[in-house]
Amino acid sequence: MELDWELRELQTLEGHKDRVWSVAWNPATGVAGIPPMFASCSGDKTVRVWEQTPSSSSWDCKAVLDETHTRTVRSCAWSPSGKLLATASFDATTGIWENVGDDFECVSTLEGHENEVKSVSWNASGSLLATCGRDKSVWIWEVLPGKEFECASVLQGHTQDVKMVMWHPTMDILFSCSYDNSVKVWAEDGDDDWHCVQTLNEANNGHSSTVWALSFNGSGDKMVTCSDDLTMKIWGTDLKKMMSEDGYAPWSHLCTLSGYHDRTVFSVHWSRKGLIVTGAADDAIRLFVESKDGSVDEPSYKMILRKEKAHDMDVNSVQWGPGETRLLASASDDGTIKIWELQPVA
Repeated sequence: MELDWELRELQTLEGHKDRVWSVAWNPATGVAGIPPMFASCSGDKTVRVWEQTPSSSSWDCKAVLDETHTRTVRSCAWSPSGKLLATASFDATTGIWENVGDDFECVSTLEGHENEVKSVSWNASGSLLATCGRDKSVWIWEVLPGKEFECASVLQGHTQDVKMVMWHPTMDILFSCSYDNSVKVWAEDGDDDWHCVQTLNEANNGHSSTVWALSFNGSGDKMVTCSDDLTMKIWGTDLKKMMSEDGYAPWSHLCTLSGYHDRTVFSVHWSRKGLIVTGAADDAIRLFVESKDGSVDEPSYKMILRKEKAHDMDVNSVQWGPGETRLLASASDDGTIKIWELQPVA
C-alpha cells in the first residue's frame, strides 16, 4: 500500500526586508548531534544564517552578514566542509565568509564578472568554486592555501544571462543553465583547459525557454532541470563510462514532467531519498518520485504531493536538508523562509 504524504509547516522565518532569492543548507550540520544550519540571501543585500535550537526545535537567526555586498545577494553556497560560505551578488562580486567562533568574517572578495553574479557552487572536494552571471560567462576559481582564490578559467559559450552553475556531486564536471534555453556541460582536458563537452537544448529534447535550475540524484547518474517552459526534464548518463578511461559519457533526455505548474518553475532539488521538489511562480510546491511503472531506459515520475499557496508570492528556492532528513526549506518573494517537514498521513 502506498503512503500519502503531507508537508507540515514547522516555522515561518522573518527578518529579510526584501524578497528571499535562495537558501543553502550547511552540509556539515544536521548530523551527529550538530544542529541543522542554513543560509538565506535576499534583495535586501544581506545574508542570514539560521540554526535550529535543539532544546526547542525552533529556528533562530544566528548571524546577519550585511556589510559587504552593495546590491542584491542572489545565491549562496557552503563549502563541503561547512566552514566557508560563498555569496554571489548583483554588485558583480562573490564574497567568501568564514565561520570564526560563531562570527562570520568576509575573508575574500572575488572580482571579475562585468555585472550581476547570479550563482555560485563548490565542487565535491572544495578545491574549486564556480560562478556565473548576466555577462554570459562562467568562471572557475581555484581555492588556494590561505583562503586565496585564483581564476583558473573563464568559460564563454552561453549567448545569454547564465542563471545557475552546479558541480556534479562526485566528479569535477560543471553544469550551467541559461536564459538561452540551454544547459551546458563543462569538463577539463589534459592541458588544464576547460571546454564545453555537451549542450542540452531543444535540438536534443531540451527546454524551449529559460532554464532556471538543475539538481542531481544521490548517485549522480540522473539530473533534473526546470524551466520557464513550465516543465521539468529528467536526464541520464552512464556513470561507469564517465569514470572510466574513455572519459565523458553524454547526457540523454529520459522524460519530461509537464502540466504540474502553470507559471515559471524557478527551483528544483533532488533529495538523497529520491524525492524531487519544485518551487514556482504559481506560489506552489510540488513533490515527485520515480514511478514503478517506468523502465530503466524510460523512467516515469509521478506527483505525490501538491502544496498550493505555499507562500504568498513566487517560490524562488526549495532545498532539502542535508543527509537523510525530511526537512525542506523554501524561500519566496514574500520575504519569508518556511521550514517544512515531510510526513506520512496517518
